[in-house]
Amino acid sequence: MNILVIDTSDSSNIKVGLRVNNQEYKINQKMKRAQVVLRLIDKLLTKHKLSIYDLNKIKVNTGPGSFTGLRVSISIANALGFFLKIPINGKKVGELAHPKYK
Repeated sequence: MNILVIDTSDSSNIKVGLRVNNQEYKINQKMKRAQVVLRLIDKLLTKHKLSIYDLNKIKVNTGPGSFTGLRVSISIANALGFFLKIPINGKKVGELAHPKYK
C-alpha cells in the first residue's frame, strides 16, 4: 500500500510524506509557500522509484490551518485523487476533501 501524505496547515513548514509497505518517508520544507508541494511530491516519488500511478491512497491535513496553505494541499489532493481514482482521507473514491480554517 502506497499512501501520499500532505500537510500544509502551517504555511512555514510544508510536509510531504510517503508510506510504502509500513515504511514512512518524509520531506519537510521550511518555506513560506505551499506552492512547493508538487515539487516535493515528485522528489519523494522519484527518490523511491515510484510514480503517481503507484499511489493507492492520499491523506491530507484539512485543518485548521493557513487559508492558502490548506487550499493548495487540498486542491492537489483532490485533483490527484480524482485523476487516479483513489480515496482521500478514507472517503469514497470521488468524494472531495474540504478544509477547516482557523
